[in-house]
Amino acid sequence: MIRNFIIIGMDDNREPFFPPEVLRHIREGKVFSGGLRHREIVEKLLPEGAEWISITVPLDNVFAQYENIFADFEKKASDASIVVFASGDPLFFGFANTVKRKLPDAKIRLYPAFNSLQTLAHRLVMPYDDMRTVSLTGRPWQELDKALIERAHKIGVLTDREHTPATIAARMLEYGYTDYTMYIGEHLGNPERERIRQLGLEEASEEVFEHPNNLLLYADTSYKSMQTPCTDLSEFRNHLTRPFGLPDEQFAHLDGRARMITKAPIRLLTLQVLELNRRRVFWDIGFCTGSVSIEARLQFPHLTIVSFEIRPEGEELMRINSRRFGAPGITALIGDFLQTDLEALPRPDAVFIGGHGGKLENILVRLKEVLQPNGCIVFNSVSESSKELFRQGVHAAGMTLHSSLRIIINNFNPIEIMKATI
Repeated sequence: MIRNFIIIGMDDNREPFFPPEVLRHIREGKVFSGGLRHREIVEKLLPEGAEWISITVPLDNVFAQYENIFADFEKKASDASIVVFASGDPLFFGFANTVKRKLPDAKIRLYPAFNSLQTLAHRLVMPYDDMRTVSLTGRPWQELDKALIERAHKIGVLTDREHTPATIAARMLEYGYTDYTMYIGEHLGNPERERIRQLGLEEASEEVFEHPNNLLLYADTSYKSMQTPCTDLSEFRNHLTRPFGLPDEQFAHLDGRARMITKAPIRLLTLQVLELNRRRVFWDIGFCTGSVSIEARLQFPHLTIVSFEIRPEGEELMRINSRRFGAPGITALIGDFLQTDLEALPRPDAVFIGGHGGKLENILVRLKEVLQPNGCIVFNSVSESSKELFRQGVHAAGMTLHSSLRIIINNFNPIEIMKATI
């Protein structure tokens, strides 16, 4: 079955301008599709008797209707196309990508318009060749978090009704990303309703914005020196002078016990043994202060991180420390790991066991069930007995034990960094 699509990009202008070739496709079309807003704009251009398929969720229903149309075309020996109206550039987080994913053999002819972030940059007369683009439209926070952690100085953000400019500003303030200015465009392309505003994050977090909208975040970082060392917590929130290895004394500690933390040199060596640069999902079991999870988040912001801690105090420690160091996006779960429902969580390909409560073998056996192929588990042993427990657990789980790394720091007990794989 031949599936032909003509996908036409457009903005929010109620009097759209289309070139002659696009107008011809509209005149000759029989079946049209698009969002409700698109139909309001183009309805007067459609030929008499035109059929319209609204693009609404769930999209499976929309594509089932497309298949019925193409089956009807085939019965009539017609090579007609479905004409789809989409916002901006249909290949920029747009509907053409969805068609390509769901119907990879479909033939697509594209007529793009400027995407909304381009339009916003044009209105601001702001060059956008160095802009990082992020879509939060029906997506989680991960890519925006990554852009902020990596300190992108210009970030274009596509929003939705949940990820609004106000909620984005509030999240940035919560994690200390305060040195950005927010430019918001509402109803771009609509001469009657278009509005562009420049706001500070505090002001934006308290505003109400009309949908559709998008925004551009801009930080002038030229006055900061990347070489200047951190001296207090406020400088960590600038994310320009963050050291390689967060200082242990800057963390909030469990009951004030400064020894209850994986020390910075051990932390960095542990991340190296885990090879997090090539992993996707990292689990931290027994996170305590959250130091390993936070270091991993800042050094490898592409990671999905899930952290487990049995002590209720861990929840507040993670809340304080992740915000103190600007590390959003860590999922912290409180409770006994062995009693936790793991089915709904992303499967790890790297795990660090920082605490086990005497149940190391049971934890390893359970991890073997969920660890991705070629995944690894790292454990830092502080005694011969814990070293033997890990060996026994690895054997019971049917995993492979690798050679370990023995480290001594100052007057602390020797640490043995141990690794197992499946």
